[in-house]
Amino acid sequence: MIAERPSAVTAAQPTVRRLIVYTILFALVMIAAIGLSGLVGRLLDTGVVLVEGDVAGLAQSLAFTLIAGPLAAVLWWFVWRRLSGGADRSSVLWGVYITAVYTVSLITFTQALLGAVTASIGGDAAPRDVGTGLVWWGVWIWHRWMLLHPVKGPRQLRHAPGVVGFVWGLAIGVAGSITGLGLVFREAIDTVAGSAGSVVAVGNPWWEAVLQSLVWAVGGWVVWWWHWNHDRARALGSDFATVAVIAAGIAGGSILTLGGLGVSLFVVLRLTFDRSDPLREILDPLSSALATATVGAVVWAYHRTVVDSLAATPRLAASLVTSGVGLVATASGVGVIVNALLAALTPALVGADARTLLLAGISSAVVGGPLWWIVWKPASIAGPAEAASPARRVYLIAVFGLSAVVAVVTLLVVGYRVFEFALDGALAASLLDRVRAPLGLLFATVLVAAYHFVVWRRELVAVTTAGLVQARRIGRIILVSGANAAAEAQILHAISGAPVTIWSRASDDEQPSPDAAHLADALGLLAGKRVLVVVGPGSRVEAIGLAD
Repeated sequence: MIAERPSAVTAAQPTVRRLIVYTILFALVMIAAIGLSGLVGRLLDTGVVLVEGDVAGLAQSLAFTLIAGPLAAVLWWFVWRRLSGGADRSSVLWGVYITAVYTVSLITFTQALLGAVTASIGGDAAPRDVGTGLVWWGVWIWHRWMLLHPVKGPRQLRHAPGVVGFVWGLAIGVAGSITGLGLVFREAIDTVAGSAGSVVAVGNPWWEAVLQSLVWAVGGWVVWWWHWNHDRARALGSDFATVAVIAAGIAGGSILTLGGLGVSLFVVLRLTFDRSDPLREILDPLSSALATATVGAVVWAYHRTVVDSLAATPRLAASLVTSGVGLVATASGVGVIVNALLAALTPALVGADARTLLLAGISSAVVGGPLWWIVWKPASIAGPAEAASPARRVYLIAVFGLSAVVAVVTLLVVGYRVFEFALDGALAASLLDRVRAPLGLLFATVLVAAYHFVVWRRELVAVTTAGLVQARRIGRIILVSGANAAAEAQILHAISGAPVTIWSRASDDEQPSPDAAHLADALGLLAGKRVLVVVGPGSRVEAIGLAD
């Protein structure tokens, strides 16, 4: 008897079923939680009669709770029963559902509860926020229990909620810290400048706003610590976690630091060379800038130490991201400087305004230039091995391409302004005044695009001459492994340069992951379009070349 191979349509049916079921379950959980939040908020609000005043709102809360709630419970029960088998638990859609609800509930309950605490500091009760926070906290606990369930927890994306959680906590903690520290700096600056008491509205002590910001900062850092240390998000080693660390910690921290330092330097230069505005107006952005630079530097430095403990590829990616941030700041400053120099030639603009614009450009260039120079090292030529790095080559192409696109768009804007001026003689502004801003941007982007194109061509020639550009021996690796598949895929990609597709085992019990030497020995001299690598059980590693 010959068994027929299931068709593609038949094989896709379980995936379609899971997509529909999990989407409906997500919607029902969201609706039921919204309704229950409204009811709990009304119960806690002792100053409001439940029925009078907002009949429509109460009816909506009752409908959401009493209809969507039981439906969600019944559907969840059927879903939970099916998770005993391996197929549904191994589906990526189960992991997507858990991650989505976990993220929404975490964001909602933290915002609501922290908002209620800050409102109480100001003397205002927020029972609706308390009700919302309690309900969504319960939803979060429920889905966290499912996430960590040893038998029915998701096998795919099971670490994604932890990564999302530490990024969200980092964002709240940084925002609260900057706000609170900025208020302290402003009070100090206003005291020194002889205008104390101008931080908040009349009647509110300045420390009240600081205390409210402190609540957000502490709440955010607690959420960050819980996911980063308690849930060990820092030790995951997955690509998603690495990208989150580089994007939030390195890129975000460096942007905050450079932005704060640039504005601070701008204020200092204005105090020295441009007193055209009142003193308070000049000093106004200094407090927030100092706070932003301080908090950003701490975040940047900490995540720099985290990245230094990772493999070579994430370290290179972090350096390239830092170089890109410095490059953007430098190019922006150069463009503004050109704009200011052209503004000085325009009779319609007074010299003071042009001087202020010039100081802004100098501040940006002075802050970003040294960072780009130190990280990118333009004075030294990269060796063939470094130049052959895919990350470096992608960076060069991306910077050149984006700069070229911006330059083309800016050139079109310049052309539009020129033709508009030529066709409409009634325009009061001079031609130079109308094109000076896009001309400054055009000059900076052309400079950036030209430099990176030259570097890319030079390194391409060096790599080709050294014989480092070779076709890969392996076209693609198919990795069959368990819980450590992501880390093993990174090692295999670093060894072979080939993309890796992960196939998870039905049983993904925690096992010691083989080191790079064992994986390299298993690959040996295998060559072909596809190679199957099977890791486990135990320390067993086997590589099999597949037929084309």
